Amino acid sequence: MKTDHKGRMQALRAAFPYTIPIFAGFWFLGLTYGIYMNVSGFSFWYPMFMSMTIFAGSVEFVAVNLLLGAFDPLQAFAMAFIINARHLFYGISMLDRFKGLGWKKLYLIFGMCDESFSINYTAEIPDGVDRGWFYFFVTLLNQIYWVLGATLGGIFGSFIRFNTEGLEFVMTAMFVVIFLEQWNKEKNHTASLLGLILSAFCLILFGADGFLIPSMLAILGVLTLLRGHLQKGDVQK
Repeated sequence: MKTDHKGRMQALRAAFPYTIPIFAGFWFLGLTYGIYMNVSGFSFWYPMFMSMTIFAGSVEFVAVNLLLGAFDPLQAFAMAFIINARHLFYGISMLDRFKGLGWKKLYLIFGMCDESFSINYTAEIPDGVDRGWFYFFVTLLNQIYWVLGATLGGIFGSFIRFNTEGLEFVMTAMFVVIFLEQWNKEKNHTASLLGLILSAFCLILFGADGFLIPSMLAILGVLTLLRGHLQKGDVQK
């Protein structure tokens, strides 16, 4: 048991620094969400339990309007599926990494948000640190940050007076940094460039509201077709 406890603490210490930027982003966005719920007439219990059980920021914001409107479970399901369809690709990417992790795999699937996926997919886990516990603590810490921010926003929302417009850019900036770090780690930038080009093409073709899923499908299709070529290029380098 001592060894198990020591291993968990080692994984927690290794995971925590990776989640510090997420804490900053989730703190602001969680507060914004909690305040939004408060202004919409909901007590802090709503953002607290919704952030615990849904843990999908975009869906949680949309859920405010769904709760205020007529009861329509099919619309709610369709909306949530469309908004979070990108997680299908995240899950496929993490199949090998989550293999053999036992019960932790269930929580990792539930808690796989954009930020946890980015860290768990790109992080270089130190030697001697248990991979499963590292993934687990990254996911758990990120959810704690979100729940804490959402709950505090719901509690203190009626007392806070500031303009929250533009706070969502914190997460955009964070993903830019993650992309640049991944770029620096790559030996071959072909896949990253293809992702940028295909995303820009879909943005022009489908517009800002509808480009995300088509761009992901295009990236998946093109990278699947070029997989052998890209792997060969990496080996040669």
